[in-house]
Amino acid sequence: MTNLRRVPELWRRFDVTVRDLPLGLLLLAASLLPVFQEQGTQLGGMPARPFDALAAVTVALECLPLAARRRWPVVCLTLVSLGFAVDQLRGYHLPAGAALLIALLSGGSHLERHRRATVLLFSAAYVPLAVMLFRLGSGESPGEFVTFYLALALAWGAGAWLRSTRAAEAERRRRVAEDTRVAERTRIARELHDVVTHHVTAMVVQVEAARYLTASPDRLDQTLTTVAETGRRAITDLRHLLDLLNPDHGTEARTPTVGRLLTLVEQTRRAGQPVEFTEEGTPAEPTGSADLVAYRVVQEALTNALKYAHGSRTSVQVQHGEREITVEVDTDGSGSQARVPGGSGRGLAGLRERVDVLGGDFSADRRPGGGFLVRARIPAGSPS
Repeated sequence: MTNLRRVPELWRRFDVTVRDLPLGLLLLAASLLPVFQEQGTQLGGMPARPFDALAAVTVALECLPLAARRRWPVVCLTLVSLGFAVDQLRGYHLPAGAALLIALLSGGSHLERHRRATVLLFSAAYVPLAVMLFRLGSGESPGEFVTFYLALALAWGAGAWLRSTRAAEAERRRRVAEDTRVAERTRIARELHDVVTHHVTAMVVQVEAARYLTASPDRLDQTLTTVAETGRRAITDLRHLLDLLNPDHGTEARTPTVGRLLTLVEQTRRAGQPVEFTEEGTPAEPTGSADLVAYRVVQEALTNALKYAHGSRTSVQVQHGEREITVEVDTDGSGSQARVPGGSGRGLAGLRERVDVLGGDFSADRRPGGGFLVRARIPAGSPS
C-alpha cells in the first residue's frame, strides 16, 4: 500500500516530456488500429484514402510531438499542424487529428512569449489549407471552415484561460507568503522590542544609579549584581526568542507568562522603581495567548515607568476572571526621566495590536497631575 502511494511522487520526478509522451502514444496506438482508421476529423470532404506508409509517418508527426507540448509548445504545435494538414489533404482522416486540439490547448496554456504573433501566424497558415481543401474536396461550404477555425480558437482560448487562472493562483500564493513573512517579521520585531527594551532600560537605570554609590560599597555591589542578573535574564529571553526562528523548535511555549509577573516586578524594584503588585483570581484554562499579552502589557508599562517616571510610585493590578484578564498599571509621575534614549512609540502600538487581535480593550492615558495609566482587558479561556 505504501509503494502505491509513492507512485505519483515517483512519476513527478520524471522529465515533463516523459510524462507527456504517454498521451501521444495512446493516440498513436488508436490511429494504427484498423477499426479506428478513417474515424477522425474530416475537413474539406477529401475522398478517403487507404492507410499506407505515408499515413504511418503522418500519425507519428501528429502524435509524438505531444511529448513536447509543455516544454516547447510552438514546436509541438508546428509539427502537429503539419501532420494534420497532410492527414486532411491526403484523406486519411485519422483519430490522430485530435492532437491538433491538444496542441492548441497546451500552447494557449504554456506559451509564455510571442503569444499574439503565434496566433496570427497559425491563423494565417490556416487560410491556404482551407482554400486547398475547398478546391480539392467535395465542395464543403465556407461556413464549415469558419466553424472549424472557431473550434480551434476555442481550444486555444481554453488554454489561455487555464494559464491566466494558474498565474492568478501563483500571485495569490505569493501575496499570502509575503503577508506571512511580513507578519512574522512584525511579530519577531515586537518580541525583540519587548524583551530588549525592558531589560536594557533596567540595566541603564541601574548603572546610572551605581555612579552615585561609590561611597557605599555594599549598595554598589548589590546594584552591579542586579545589573548582571538582568543581563543574564535578557540573554535567556533572547535565546528563547531565537529558538522560535529554528524550524526544529517544538510547539511548547517558552515565552514569559503571567506566572512570572512577580519576577518582572522584583526586577523593576531593584532598578529603583517602587512597585506595588496585586494579583487576584485564578487564571482561566486554557488562556491561549492572553497570559503572554498580559505579561507584555505589564512589561511595557513598567519599562515606560523606568524611562519617564523613574522613582515614581507604580501600582500593578492583575485580575483573572472566568473569561478575561484585566491589567492596570498606574504611575503617579512624581519621579524623573531616566537618561535613556526616547521611545519610538512602537511598544504601545504593538500592545494595542496584540490586545485588538484577541478582541480586548487597551488604553494608555496620561494623568492630569503627571504620570500615566495603562489599562487592558484581554479575553481568555473558552466559553462554557
